Amino acid sequence: MRLHDFRGGVHPPGQKHLSAEQAIEALPLPPRLYLPLQQHAGGPALPVVTVGQRVGKGELLAQAQGATSAPLHAPTSGTITALGDFTAPHASGLPLPTITLEVDGADRWVERDLSPDPFRLEPGEVAARVGAAGIVGMGGANFPAAVKLDKARQAQVHTLVINGAECEPYVSCDDRLMRERAADIVDGIAIMLYAVQASHALIAIEDNKPEAIQAMRDACSSDARIAVLSLPSRYPAGSAKQLIQWLTGLETPAGGRGTDTGLLVHNVGTAYATHRALRQGQPLISRIVTVSGGAVAEPRNLEAPIGALVADLLAYCGGVSADCARLLMGGPMMGQPLPGIHVPMIKGTNGILALTAAEVGEMHPPSPCIRCGRCVEACPMGLLPVEMANLARREEWTHLQALGLSDCMACGSCAYVCPSRVPLPQYFAFAHGQLAAQRREERKAEQIRLLMDQRQARFARAEQAKAEAAAQRRAAKKQRAIVAVEDDD
Repeated sequence: MRLHDFRGGVHPPGQKHLSAEQAIEALPLPPRLYLPLQQHAGGPALPVVTVGQRVGKGELLAQAQGATSAPLHAPTSGTITALGDFTAPHASGLPLPTITLEVDGADRWVERDLSPDPFRLEPGEVAARVGAAGIVGMGGANFPAAVKLDKARQAQVHTLVINGAECEPYVSCDDRLMRERAADIVDGIAIMLYAVQASHALIAIEDNKPEAIQAMRDACSSDARIAVLSLPSRYPAGSAKQLIQWLTGLETPAGGRGTDTGLLVHNVGTAYATHRALRQGQPLISRIVTVSGGAVAEPRNLEAPIGALVADLLAYCGGVSADCARLLMGGPMMGQPLPGIHVPMIKGTNGILALTAAEVGEMHPPSPCIRCGRCVEACPMGLLPVEMANLARREEWTHLQALGLSDCMACGSCAYVCPSRVPLPQYFAFAHGQLAAQRREERKAEQIRLLMDQRQARFARAEQAKAEAAAQRRAAKKQRAIVAVEDDD
């Protein structure tokens, strides 16, 4: 298959050698797990357990609310000790509604619903079981996988693309997953192909993972519908839109989805979770996480239960040195800065990075833009980051949106190549936040206007009713007077 290309992109140092040769290890169960109710794109899940309730491994703790929500399950057996707020894995450090599970150490499963052969089910039922297992995009997007499967089938998508590129520096969890559990991933891909009713699948892996490429080729050699492609290493090749462009030469329309091009992109971790759900009756209760960075004593790839604290993972990896300058959840390009180590990992957590000052470049503070245009060359979406940042500074939201703010995927390529170290993605994040607040205010104002219109309409109806009642009383009084005069006559 002939590969195409996409514009822009950068080549940051991979730093994958720190963890890529470390086999997956199981993190020992911590004493407590903290399970945020919002680990997906939609609204928070609704708890179905109470404080003091004993639960088994895999038991439903919270049910989905809405199409883009996902249920939450117990990663192990234990007792629910709290239903309240806990620090979110987000730079803001704001609290999120969270279920706290006291681990009993027995790791006792509830009775599992082992489905029949998934290929004997209706495709929609397969997607429904994926949804019931709480599976979301494991590459970090956190969008419910079942919704994507259903919409792709309805759009008559012809190709399933499995994203094994893993282009973020330091992160190697997908690499190890493909090396060690390739057969299970391929089975999950076959199940997803059936759910989507697509004709074939392409597994895209960057060429800096030769062992993973070979393992996946060996695993799918007997299925002619599935092919493995080696991609040149370039960030952000793992982004869905860039991956589609690599494979087809097609650009996803502005504001559109990958399915508009006839392709559906899912992460290798999502395929593996699908295998576990449909073959073993296991909901998404754990995932592979890379713990790495120059400040980590012993970088590793861990299979950790959802809800384990970042502190638990770092402690198992020998702790963090004193020169840790930044703590991230995810990769260094698009990862989320953390307020501390006492925050839980969630379903979309693919990495925990503890980076030194030398690694994050904090020795070089931002300086004025020199108008070199490197950010424009690096932007994979063909945007004008420097002009957009200027508009964000001036809060010219209409012009900023016209320049394509909604198409920015916050990949950080522009900031990486900027010689002045201008924090461009932060400007765009600020703009997104301000526009979101503006939309909320507009919706609020519209709702108030609607309520006022309804109030005025009620008053008008009440006044009209009063006027009609008064007219009826006057007519009745007049009629009685007429009758009285007739009686006198």
